[in-house]
Amino acid sequence: MTDTFASPAAIRIDCGPVTLSGRRVLEPLALTLAERRIGIVGRNGSGKTTLLRLIAGLVAPASGGVRMGEVDPFADRRGALSAVGILFQNPDHQILFPTVEEELAFGLTQQGRSRREALAEAHRALAEAGRAHWASAAVSTLSGGQRQFLCLLSVLLMRPQTLLLDEPFSGLDLPSIRRMERRLAGLSQRLITISHDPAALLGTERVIWLEAGTVRADGPAARVLAEYRAEMERLGAEDADADLAG
Repeated sequence: MTDTFASPAAIRIDCGPVTLSGRRVLEPLALTLAERRIGIVGRNGSGKTTLLRLIAGLVAPASGGVRMGEVDPFADRRGALSAVGILFQNPDHQILFPTVEEELAFGLTQQGRSRREALAEAHRALAEAGRAHWASAAVSTLSGGQRQFLCLLSVLLMRPQTLLLDEPFSGLDLPSIRRMERRLAGLSQRLITISHDPAALLGTERVIWLEAGTVRADGPAARVLAEYRAEMERLGAEDADADLAG
């Protein structure tokens, strides 16, 4: 797929807190995301994945919301499919269908394509990726890296302007990481990548550091990642996790 996205719509977040299962996960946020490559860094539980789900329209804040041009991804689910796609950390949390071709076709049918058109498009995409023989394969026969690639291909078939990546290299072996890096580097969409690992975000233009659901730092990647790394080293030198949780 060689789609070119000359100017993806800026993402404007102006919202109240996000509460999940009775726990306040994100504090009120006001952010405009316009860069092509954005990183979101933070420790486990800092709210990174919830922020991605908020942008994708999968969760709603107490007030306000998210806009991508004219699209409100929470209120307009069909419009959201062409505005934003999300790749979850665990592909098994994303895959719905037993065969590769069914999984790839599903998003296209959600966009209004006929099943026949969707399957033809799925087969074309697999052939372009050198994986035509995957079409009728059971998803259960794919390795973890192959399932992650399938999820990426499924999202890209819907041609979103922005792609949200939740720890995209987690659990992959080195060859799979290199293949994923190469594929992502060639995309013209906006990429917003979350990670707890600063090294994974070195190529981004801007990094947002989340801490306990709030923005602790936001700016050029080199500066924010250096600050984050220094703080993580400081915390790692302490036995701050020795106490039992209350």
